[in-house]
Amino acid sequence: MTTVPRGPADRPMSPHLQVWRWHVTMLTSILHRVTGVGLYLGGLLVAVWAIALASGPEPYAIFKDLLGSPLGKFVMFGMSLSAFYHLGNGVRHLIWDLGYGLDKDDANSSAFVVFGFAIAATIAVWVIAYMTGAL
Repeated sequence: MTTVPRGPADRPMSPHLQVWRWHVTMLTSILHRVTGVGLYLGGLLVAVWAIALASGPEPYAIFKDLLGSPLGKFVMFGMSLSAFYHLGNGVRHLIWDLGYGLDKDDANSSAFVVFGFAIAATIAVWVIAYMTGAL
């Protein structure tokens, strides 16, 4: 009996692709990775800041103008939101590493706590920056 070779398109899909549903802990895991990449890119932005600062008053003024623009403020807002989210979720993972909060209800609840912390801390920092004239 001979078999006909089958290509990738003829293979059946894994059953999880039809029955999987999104849940909040899956979202937090994905966002933790995304914010980690964003923070890495933010590190490059800090390097550009240091280079502009070392290059003299004119390059530094250009850099400050870019960060002071609406797009620059949007990027900085996103960076601060990413930093607080990544921090909160990192603490959550440390708690998990100690063996606490691993059941489904606790994991779901802690995910919402992380979201709340990230949003509240970001807004607090930006309100303080605005009130002190830093913006």
